[in-house]
Amino acid sequence: VNSVRVIEVLPGKSTVGIEIPNEQREMVRLSEVLRSQVFDQSDSVLTLALGKDIQGLVSVADVGKMPHLLVSGTTGSGKSVAINAMILSLLYKATPEQVRMIMIDPKMLELSVYDGIPHLLTPVVTDMDEAFGSLQWAVVEMDKRYRLMSALGVRNIAGYNRKVREAAAKGEPIPDPYPPPTPPPLVIDEEPAEQEVVYCVELPFIVIIVDELADMMMLVGKKVEQLIARLAQKARASGIHLILATQRPSVDVITGLIKANIPTRIAFQVSSKIDSRTILDQSGAEALLGHGDMLYLAPGTSFLERVHGAFVSDGEVHEVVKALKAQGKPNYIEAITQGAPDQSGFDPMDGSVEGAPEDELYDQAIFLVTSSGRASISSVQRHLRVGYNRAARLVEEMERQGIVGPLKSNGQREVLAEPPPEI
Repeated sequence: VNSVRVIEVLPGKSTVGIEIPNEQREMVRLSEVLRSQVFDQSDSVLTLALGKDIQGLVSVADVGKMPHLLVSGTTGSGKSVAINAMILSLLYKATPEQVRMIMIDPKMLELSVYDGIPHLLTPVVTDMDEAFGSLQWAVVEMDKRYRLMSALGVRNIAGYNRKVREAAAKGEPIPDPYPPPTPPPLVIDEEPAEQEVVYCVELPFIVIIVDELADMMMLVGKKVEQLIARLAQKARASGIHLILATQRPSVDVITGLIKANIPTRIAFQVSSKIDSRTILDQSGAEALLGHGDMLYLAPGTSFLERVHGAFVSDGEVHEVVKALKAQGKPNYIEAITQGAPDQSGFDPMDGSVEGAPEDELYDQAIFLVTSSGRASISSVQRHLRVGYNRAARLVEEMERQGIVGPLKSNGQREVLAEPPPEI
């Protein structure tokens, strides 16, 4: 016997459970789960197909009730296949009008296959500075949605959409309480154009999927942790949900702040009891069999449900993506990777709107980059204590003036200029 798992008390019974793996494992296919009555009858458009439990019953989960999910497991444990199964179950369940996605893939391999599907808000993000900007955009979008919900007197995104839908059905659409500003006239003497009435529209759920949190934490730093914590604390009511995956379950990646705000977790096979406790706050994941064998910690409970994860092949993923691309093109929001939901240059972490060439910190940024030999946006942010957008504009201006080189595939820039002489 490879491994034995003892369950102290079986839920609903007064007996102890002993789990012994079968000699021959069956494969649970995603298509089988998607055709099941449990998945089909689930009302939520955020339903995830997990697999089958130890009794052979289909196991699904609702991201809306989680409201965020943390997934971890070592290489070969089945984590990437499970992420693909979750994404496909969302694509099968929801239209692009109902659910939009932001995918962050530092490894550039796992999620890039989904580039171009209509559900995406932005192309699959592989640059970590852009990934940080995506999370900043999500925070701003969350605050914007909270203002809208407050103005309409509703408590969550479902109530907001229902109110907008009912008003439109009556032929009395609700004017947007925060319409975009009217641009100034092109000619000074020209009369300003009348403000066109903008009405509230239904808002989709947004699911942000990060395939390797460890890379993001290492390259961007602690500010990512703060943004994730803020989204995890408040984003549920605004319809924004996180699915975070990592193969390195250490305390510097899955920090106490992240764990405290993401109660729903899935652990695949890990190498030690310490790693299992880091993810689940209890041991057990070290005794799993790998290849899709998982422990699912549902929200509001400390009981671990053992699930055999649904398998989906690369060929099936490509077929689904091909079919979705044939249905329509994605409607991307260009400003997402720059950190704000509009083109005004506003930075929620900074508050400044200066352009880089006129920025009073530009000379300091040049001295910092040339003297240190590092031209990363995060370094400029940290040393000059500015927001992401402002630091990005400073680095881009340095590239235009030939001080630093273009961004390479490894995310680094070459410093081309010598440091200025000391006076």
